[in-house]
Amino acid sequence: MPEQHAIPYLRLDADVEDAIKLDRANDWHNPHAFQDSQVLRRVDLPNDRASITRPAFVRDTEKILHLPAYNHYADKTQVFSFAENDDISRRGLHVQLVSRIARNIGAILGLNTQLIEAIALGHDIGHTPFGHAGERFLSQLYHANTGRYFNHNVHSVRVLDQLYRRNMSLQTLDGALCHNGEFAQQKLLVGTTSTFEQLDQLTEACTRDEQVIATLRPSTLEGCVVRISDMVAYLGKDRSDAIDLGLLESFDVFESTVIGKDNSQIINNLTVDIINNSYRQDHIALSQEVFEDLKLAKAQNSAFIYHKEGMLDDTANVVEEMFGLLYDRLLQDVKSGDESSPLFTHHVERLCSKSNTLTKEEYLRTEPNLIVVDCISSMTDTYFMAVFNHFFPNSNLTVGVRTYL
Repeated sequence: MPEQHAIPYLRLDADVEDAIKLDRANDWHNPHAFQDSQVLRRVDLPNDRASITRPAFVRDTEKILHLPAYNHYADKTQVFSFAENDDISRRGLHVQLVSRIARNIGAILGLNTQLIEAIALGHDIGHTPFGHAGERFLSQLYHANTGRYFNHNVHSVRVLDQLYRRNMSLQTLDGALCHNGEFAQQKLLVGTTSTFEQLDQLTEACTRDEQVIATLRPSTLEGCVVRISDMVAYLGKDRSDAIDLGLLESFDVFESTVIGKDNSQIINNLTVDIINNSYRQDHIALSQEVFEDLKLAKAQNSAFIYHKEGMLDDTANVVEEMFGLLYDRLLQDVKSGDESSPLFTHHVERLCSKSNTLTKEEYLRTEPNLIVVDCISSMTDTYFMAVFNHFFPNSNLTVGVRTYL
């Protein structure tokens, strides 16, 4: 048997499994599940009210799926950039994996799986091209120009709520804002955000102080499930992708005591442990043993994968310089009102035509740096490179692409 399977696949504790079966037989309903009847939107529009055919959070999911920004997931880096390989995860697959894992956990816990799906599919919709490296480059530029910070989770709320203006529920937006799976916690307690005023205060605080992100807590158990499922979805899958790209030889480079090393076992063992420690509880939790192994797994992924940021490893300085040049050029175009610029023809015009209520006149009153941030963060990897080459056709900044052949 291969070494990575030496650790057993975990099973539900017998008492937990018995409780689940008994509760199902008795049609038990989790009192901590978020009820559709409590959904809150900025505007009480008749066509947004729940119906039998389109319940509250099904509406949110469908709003997200039909956004142009959702299409962009398909060509945005998850971890590995500049790799022509259809087997490597893009951000679009990642959000689907998060949704699948989270809905499975949520269904067993008796939570609102439709809310879970909406949060999961929308949680990364504000992400930049080139993954977390791109997020870091954009935040540095934004901060240097304004003193404010860019965070993809905060921007996901902006995309859904302020730009496309789909009248999304507070619960979906809160889940997207607080999803950040980079901060592992053994126990996730629900937060207290219950109004749009509180949500707006939180998003503003995050742009002013980068430390605030670490304090965010989802205000529904459904949001907590998505947050922990984000880690479950990427830990093993990123390892598989690294092996498929030839960056790692096998899973044997990793160490583990309980959750395992490969994607299949990590998903199973984390899912089982979450259910064992969260069933009938008002929080989402891991056992101490699994939590310690999870932290080790994240540290090992960072050492072997994320610090290199996949294929961005050898080209990080080049891409960072590209971000700086493109940012400055787009900012110049905003300030000069150059409507021949792709920023206007591709970003402003298209955004305002697809937004429910945002007009061009209103949008152009936005602080210029924020318009540039909106534009760059909306780009796919391929489109970013196309716009850069359009503006700087004679640039000596080039990146290598790992091709199929």
